[in-house]
Amino acid sequence: MKTAVQQIMLGTVTGNESQARKTLQRIKAAGFDGLELNRFMIHPTSLLVRMLTKAAGMPTGKGGKLNWAKLIKESGLSVISLHTDLGSLEREPEKVMEDAKTFGTDTVVITGMYRFDYSDESNVRELAARLNRAGAALKQTGLSLLYHNHNVELLQVKPGLQAYDILLSDTDPEFVNFEFDSYWFTDGGADAKAWMHRLGNRMKLWHITDRGFRLSGPVLTPILKADSMELGTGNMDLDGMKEIALANGIQAVVLESHKNWVDKDPVKSLELSAQWLNGRF
Repeated sequence: MKTAVQQIMLGTVTGNESQARKTLQRIKAAGFDGLELNRFMIHPTSLLVRMLTKAAGMPTGKGGKLNWAKLIKESGLSVISLHTDLGSLEREPEKVMEDAKTFGTDTVVITGMYRFDYSDESNVRELAARLNRAGAALKQTGLSLLYHNHNVELLQVKPGLQAYDILLSDTDPEFVNFEFDSYWFTDGGADAKAWMHRLGNRMKLWHITDRGFRLSGPVLTPILKADSMELGTGNMDLDGMKEIALANGIQAVVLESHKNWVDKDPVKSLELSAQWLNGRF
């Protein structure tokens, strides 16, 4: 079982080659096997993409001009998968495939849709059809396609039917499977373990983050806002989820947390989370 770090955690600590090299060395030393890359972080990207990701709490940083292939090879880490957006995959499939093969991964992951109405049934069914077409094209070149959820897929398109229900039912397992993010479904009020059971062997990768509170001392009100936490320091039943993930036959566990890092340090945060992972995978 491989463990990896999502590159989005590293935007603030990979601003230049020297800093990136040291960061990757610490990731390797912490016990991780690899990285999950984002195409919008291994190439120069537009201001709009950087603004959208930063607004979502996940700054991309300024590492898009670095030689990531060289840095990763030097570090001894592998690439678990490559995140991209569906529009880019549809417009320039050859470039996405080339990136995946350059980094030695056979897995491409769609990160979810921006400016998209997940509450519209026809839109979501068309999204499933687009994923099927993209997945079929990738399969012809030996690559597989996964879809990564956030919390927006929990929107109801009509009573008793959520967007994620449609993505599960309307996609063909031969062409489309899933990277399940248990944090975001928990954040959305869903039973993440129930969804993991339902995904079964279509759950190929597990995005893992704990969820809780980073606060000590008196509070003004009895209401706190939950955020991502280092593994084992929050309130999610990660051990219970781990058993389901293993039973599902997942290929790798990918750590991703969102700026609420201990001491505001993403590398220290991932090192602490590695202690939980290393004892279980």
